[in-house]
Amino acid sequence: MGYSERLIHAVVLLARVGAGLAFAVLMGAVLIQVAGRLTGYSPVWTEELTRYALLYMIALGAGLAFRTGDLVNVDVISESLPGQLPRLLRLFAALCTAGLAAYLLPHAWKYVAIGKMQTAPALGIRMDFVHFTVWLMLAGLALFGTVRVVGMLFGIENGKPGTSEED
Repeated sequence: MGYSERLIHAVVLLARVGAGLAFAVLMGAVLIQVAGRLTGYSPVWTEELTRYALLYMIALGAGLAFRTGDLVNVDVISESLPGQLPRLLRLFAALCTAGLAAYLLPHAWKYVAIGKMQTAPALGIRMDFVHFTVWLMLAGLALFGTVRVVGMLFGIENGKPGTSEED
């Protein structure tokens, strides 16, 4: 396994662990919220924490879903085209996804910077930690879109869904 493959594997593992931790936080917060409603004391911060955990879960999972082809993909027409056209359309779509995400990264960072001046009402945390999810999602899409483009150009993958390491 080469250096780039190990790096990608490490990023995938980090994103999976992060998404799993965000899901665990989400489940814990919802459990506390439900138990609180049964006992008559429901902490106000649980709803806010649930929302932020969901944002992190989506931000970390979007790149992974793009990598495995689990994002919504309408390929009925493109896959029925003759010859190399389906492959070229998949390459074009991956290139557009990576390019748009990369283009939006600096603008998303400005959005993150705005959050330094704000705090969450219930938890009291700085909102740049929450706004960071937008940048994180775009970075994942840019990274895994670029990986798909490079993989398709070098013949490592064909860009079709189902390229998960679990398959």
